[in-house]
Amino acid sequence: MKVALDDYAPELIKAAPELEDSLEGLFHEAARLMSPAGLKDYMDGARAMNALGKGPRLLTAYLDEMPQVVKECGEDVIRDVVGAVMKLTSMVSGEVITLMISTMPGAAQRFGDPDLLRGYLALVHRLAANAPRGLRPMFGVLEELLSKLTLSGLRRWVDFGAEAYRRDLPKQADYFGLVSEDSRAVLKQERRGTLFIDSQRRLNFYLRAFWGRDFFLRPSAADFNGFRPFIEDGALHLPDAVDAIGSVSGLDLYRAMCAHMAAHIVYSDRGLGQEALNPAQIFLIGLIEDARVEHCAIRAFPGLATMFRALMPESPPKTYEHESMYLLEKLAIALIEPGRRTGDLEIDNLVETFHGEVENNLRETMFSWSLGIELYNLLAQRRAVPSLRVLETLRIPYRDDNRFVWALDGYDWDNVAYLPAQGQVRRHVGLMEFINEVDVETAGDDAQEVWVLSSELFPYEDEGVSFNESEGKTPISDPFHYGEWDYKVQLARPSWATVYEHCPPQGDPETIDTILNAHRGIRHRIKQIVDRLRPQGVSRQRRLEDGDELDLNAAVEAAVMQRIGMQPDMRITMRNVINRRDLAVLILLDLSESTNETVRGSDKTVLDLTREASALVASAIEGIGDPFAIHGFASDGRHDVQYSRFKNFEQKFGDEAKARLAGMTGGLSTRMGAAMRHASHHLLQRPEAHKLLLIVTDGEPADIDERDPQYLRMDAKKAVAELLQIGIHSYCLTLDPEADRYVSRIFGANNYTIIDQVERLPEKLPTLFAQLTK
Repeated sequence: MKVALDDYAPELIKAAPELEDSLEGLFHEAARLMSPAGLKDYMDGARAMNALGKGPRLLTAYLDEMPQVVKECGEDVIRDVVGAVMKLTSMVSGEVITLMISTMPGAAQRFGDPDLLRGYLALVHRLAANAPRGLRPMFGVLEELLSKLTLSGLRRWVDFGAEAYRRDLPKQADYFGLVSEDSRAVLKQERRGTLFIDSQRRLNFYLRAFWGRDFFLRPSAADFNGFRPFIEDGALHLPDAVDAIGSVSGLDLYRAMCAHMAAHIVYSDRGLGQEALNPAQIFLIGLIEDARVEHCAIRAFPGLATMFRALMPESPPKTYEHESMYLLEKLAIALIEPGRRTGDLEIDNLVETFHGEVENNLRETMFSWSLGIELYNLLAQRRAVPSLRVLETLRIPYRDDNRFVWALDGYDWDNVAYLPAQGQVRRHVGLMEFINEVDVETAGDDAQEVWVLSSELFPYEDEGVSFNESEGKTPISDPFHYGEWDYKVQLARPSWATVYEHCPPQGDPETIDTILNAHRGIRHRIKQIVDRLRPQGVSRQRRLEDGDELDLNAAVEAAVMQRIGMQPDMRITMRNVINRRDLAVLILLDLSESTNETVRGSDKTVLDLTREASALVASAIEGIGDPFAIHGFASDGRHDVQYSRFKNFEQKFGDEAKARLAGMTGGLSTRMGAAMRHASHHLLQRPEAHKLLLIVTDGEPADIDERDPQYLRMDAKKAVAELLQIGIHSYCLTLDPEADRYVSRIFGANNYTIIDQVERLPEKLPTLFAQLTK
């Protein structure tokens, strides 16, 4: 989608001449913050503001302020803001609407969440319907109101003023302008102790100090009884304000909430299923699971025990309508405080079992499942299981609602809603704009915005080549973002590594033909292997119950058996089956700087031998008929994993593929995990049932931005496991004679081959492929 400023500029500048000098800057600033779709919504909204006929100030306020609103709450709110303005048009003056737009960035910053901002817009519309004279003074003091009130508190403050002074207009203005005493009194009454927006930054630092990673915190309107924090779409949702509880401040309550929910994420590998469980069982399993993740957190950070213990309830008599609730309170405390007794022998035995076995089940959610069911059975034997309504009155104020525990297996951490990939903006521009208005002529491939000239630019008379050919850069793909496994915290870092597909340079295809001719002996042996692997026509499957045609011999035999009184075999049909190898293969080549090193005792580099081996294996697979691709990778830090496709699946091994193999170069580092995940992206698009990823490398995973040698090894190991889960088998052919130290840990004991004599790679690779794909 292309959004051109020229499509909007004439009418906007005509409506507000003061935009002539600033409109272009506003447009480019918005383009850096928004996707093309969001930018179109923004400019269409400006056109709608102009069409209202409310004066130029509304238009300029909208263009000035909306990018800041988008920065805080996302571009999806643009349409909500424009829709809110449309609704207010018939209710209030243009000046009041302009005030609303002018205060929107502050509101967006205070709410920090698109849903809360939408709630605020609905509140403004309701106030315009009930007390329109209150809007202007309220916008004048909105900053003070939002610094003290949550959205629900602001709603109650507004509703009181609108109802109390519906017909007294002077007092209505005083109330909404925070002039009258009753306005201040209601404000004081609705004010909550600690606002989320004032604590968010400290909470982020707090969690990062513990687990060395970012967690995404979002406020939620806690305007109903029974609200509990929750984990959803990859974010920790906390109440927009909390009050102190006894000696525990609001900030410490927020810290306990964050630490507890972060522990769920860090110390859980798989979710639980609710099938065949009743609500009471689900609640009790969640109670044990909360204790398990808190034990793991306290084990790592002992100081958390004091904070969690201070927030545990100890209710006075007659608080609950069911006696078992007091026992569950004592159980919750005993589970996080070793040595504590509940006074009930059977429950104390369960607590001892928890503390005795939890060290062997630190990341095992099924441990909580089994103890939760055991706890339920103990209560059921006594006929003392409370109803779910009564169970939910056990309020441990910092714990979440555990929806994450039951939905963990469905989480896709690479594509959660609160982890937007930071894409690069590419604009296709016209010739004169390209020539005259390039901002940074020396910008690299990591520029926020890249201008693309689709047409050729003026052939040089002397050289006979175009400007694009002589000065332009080789095109690269849009970025692909992949998570990366951090073994220290046992969690994937979402959208951590960025892969770009580069168009590989081309060499002389005759180079590959020369290689194939020089290895005629190897090619002859490969041909013999290939002939044994090639599909052998059509085979007939007999004795089927649901075949395509009658098997006459089996039918006669069944009739004879029936005639002599014996049970006949009813498998009397057959089917003709075409023999085919339902297999797709992707060969992934490590093209790091080390491949430029000369092999000892030879005048060839590792890259030369890799090229020869790739050509021979391509020739072999071409003879079998399996679809295959040859790709390569190198990396320059996590933000720039360079991926090249030398031969695609649907492409013949002809001159174009040979030219790319001939032009193959080596450089940079080896971020293997990200490259493997991107290779799986291409393999998953294939319809074949069996998929093989064959990695050819000369060293261990490493990169310039990672000093821990285990980090990228563990990420590659995790990538192997991820690919296996989606049906892709990974095999490594390594040229590193010291690979025994790490390769088996990454790929498994039987999923790698070490070639000590690198010069034998061209011979070994095709043979290995034949063995893997029999």
